Amino acid sequence: MSDELRDEVEAINSIYGDGSLVPAVAGEAADYVLQLPGEGASSLQLRFPAGYPESSDVPFVIGVQRSAGGVRDGNGARDLRLFRAALAEAYQPGAVCLFDAVEEYSRLLAEEEEEAAAAAEEEDDADDREGMANSSRADDDAFDGVDLASLPPPPWTVSEPVVDAKSTFVAHVAAVASPAQARLYVAQLLAGDRRIRDATHNISAWRIRGAEGAATGYQDCDDDGEDAAGGRLLRLMQLMGLWDAMVVVTRWYGGVKLGPRRFAIINGVARDAFVKAGMVPESGGVGKGKKKS
Repeated sequence: MSDELRDEVEAINSIYGDGSLVPAVAGEAADYVLQLPGEGASSLQLRFPAGYPESSDVPFVIGVQRSAGGVRDGNGARDLRLFRAALAEAYQPGAVCLFDAVEEYSRLLAEEEEEAAAAAEEEDDADDREGMANSSRADDDAFDGVDLASLPPPPWTVSEPVVDAKSTFVAHVAAVASPAQARLYVAQLLAGDRRIRDATHNISAWRIRGAEGAATGYQDCDDDGEDAAGGRLLRLMQLMGLWDAMVVVTRWYGGVKLGPRRFAIINGVARDAFVKAGMVPESGGVGKGKKKS
């Protein structure tokens, strides 16, 4: 073992932790096992050429010594591919390269994970758009043969739009007397405004008191791909004591995930529209949220 390789082994173990680079139990004298940094990362078996680092030969990655998730998790093949690319990038004859190769591997891994996360998010968005289209088609089927354009437009009251991290939210509310009328109003809204029809989500909820003296009313909601949002709108209407009313909250997704904050915004624009419609006093019902722009 050259002095340079001995120093590199000590440096790797001091930087990444004891046992990060150790001689292989089996194999040639120049074989080592490198534990890559990061949770769930693999360990690889390396072979250093005679005379390293003065040799013109690149250290050879024999293969995966151990994959944290097992041979079927795919991480071993990924780590092997990325580290070989990192080693080829970092190696220069006459200089030790392992630390630079490990750092380059970490950079390549982070870059690949970011790309995978972006692709997954885009797929989620595509699923949302497909769900929205399916919902729209279902509404179209329910009113097949009805000339929606010839009907009087619903008496919507519209909230102030709210923009947060490039997502835009707006609510439409109206008084309704039956579940069929509520569904018709949703169909008319989607049919009459292409921008709303093409939005990422159109979340709706409605409550109908029913016939005078009836023991129970009618209520329903639709998430339209925004999980649990419809139920939260319905709960808002219950807390505000609203009956014979409906709300549709439209969201145009801006490419940045808002997390739980989106539910507060959805309920906020709904409440704003209910107040504007005179269905609830501005000082009544649940707390008034701040308008964002």
